[in-house]
Amino acid sequence: MSGLNEGTDVKSSDVPVEGGDGRTLFEVLADGDHGDEETFVVHRGRTCFAVLNVFPYTSGHLMVLPRRAVAELSGLTDEEYLELWATVRDAVAAVETALDPGGVNVGVNLGRAAGAGIPGHLHVHVVPRWSGDTNFTTTVANVRVLPEALEESWRRLREAWPR
Repeated sequence: MSGLNEGTDVKSSDVPVEGGDGRTLFEVLADGDHGDEETFVVHRGRTCFAVLNVFPYTSGHLMVLPRRAVAELSGLTDEEYLELWATVRDAVAAVETALDPGGVNVGVNLGRAAGAGIPGHLHVHVVPRWSGDTNFTTTVANVRVLPEALEESWRRLREAWPR
């Protein structure tokens, strides 16, 4: 998985949304076949987990999601629903502690028309924001410049995760 952020020729459209066995990419990450430092999983809970986005809008862009593939909020069990939002709360706290952003965006894209890249597996974006982080390079050239390597963001967020 660590190869996803190496080099410049990898695009988000190149990332498989399913593993070879029909599981979503997120289910593959949730199963923990690879180490957290390799997959950028920041936190694992009983029914949900948090992972760095390997194609982030900004440094520290996390995704919080249930371990099993669920397309809609209504498909979550009560336990998953409660843990999902508790994990979002913890993710925001970790982002604020580790990165000291000027603000944080929290959002869910439900369905392909809403921008979901993997519509069969809902996920909540936790995106740190700083004044001036959207500029010509991002908005016109569709290029993202990250001032910090994913490995460093992962380490800082993991250390700041509420215990």
